[in-house]
Amino acid sequence: MKNRILLVEDDGGISSAVALNLQVVGYDCAVFDDGRRAAASLEADHAYDLALLDIMLPGMDGFELFGCMEKYNIPVIYMTAKTDAASEIRGLRDGAEDYIVKPFDMLTLMVRIEKVLRRTGRLNTVYRVRDVEVNSDTRAVTKGGERVELQPMEFEVLLMLLKYKNLTVTREQLLAEIWGYDYVGETRAVDMKIAGLRKKLDLADAIRTIPKLGYRLEER
Repeated sequence: MKNRILLVEDDGGISSAVALNLQVVGYDCAVFDDGRRAAASLEADHAYDLALLDIMLPGMDGFELFGCMEKYNIPVIYMTAKTDAASEIRGLRDGAEDYIVKPFDMLTLMVRIEKVLRRTGRLNTVYRVRDVEVNSDTRAVTKGGERVELQPMEFEVLLMLLKYKNLTVTREQLLAEIWGYDYVGETRAVDMKIAGLRKKLDLADAIRTIPKLGYRLEER
């Protein structure tokens, strides 16, 4: 079952880009451009795993809207152009899970969403691409229903590519997230794990090399 996210953002360009990326990586998304309309909609439908709220919204601002999210126990990430410390402190003190300032890197937003969903116990733990299924809790990997044994680092690389499916993940991001920020080895370590995954899971054409950047797991 897909995680469901409420997006409330009045900038059409940002809203469209975020919604598209949410859908690309496998989330369901409902979008509103007005705080009051978003609040009113919750009476009929509040089955969301997370809300992404702008602060400067027409109708009802993000801080006011936060109270409606609290009522229905919906975790909140603020994504806003407000860079002042007072706004960030207010947002986090009120109970928001995170606060991200525009402009932001889309993969950074997706990583923060995943971390909040995991922290709040709402994250979908089963990922699929073609006939490959991965359970992030049990660390079980199957292809066509048959168990496939992966090395620990191969599993972590596969899981990160699955979480951010159809987005480019750089070698540096993989190294930082999986090997750790203090890793001093070569990026060749990532390439070797990718080669292993392509062979073991028959995903050579699905795991694309993005020249000078990294990799992207594609499924259309």
